[in-house]
Amino acid sequence: MRLEFLENGPIRVEGKRFVVRVGEKEEVLERPRVFLCRCGGSGNKPFCDGTHKRIGFQAPGGVLEVEGD
Repeated sequence: MRLEFLENGPIRVEGKRFVVRVGEKEEVLERPRVFLCRCGGSGNKPFCDGTHKRIGFQAPGGVLEVEGD
């Protein structure tokens, strides 16, 4: 799995199928990527809604790769 921390923006996660659990709610997303909020301001958490641009969020970019066993 690869997570890309976009400079001054969200976390991009690439895949095929995502299972998102928030509280009692579970949602399955069949898509090639999702963007997760990193600024804390999104009205659609855990997903990015572009708020980082409006509030001037700044953070360096980077990559986190998770390798299997």
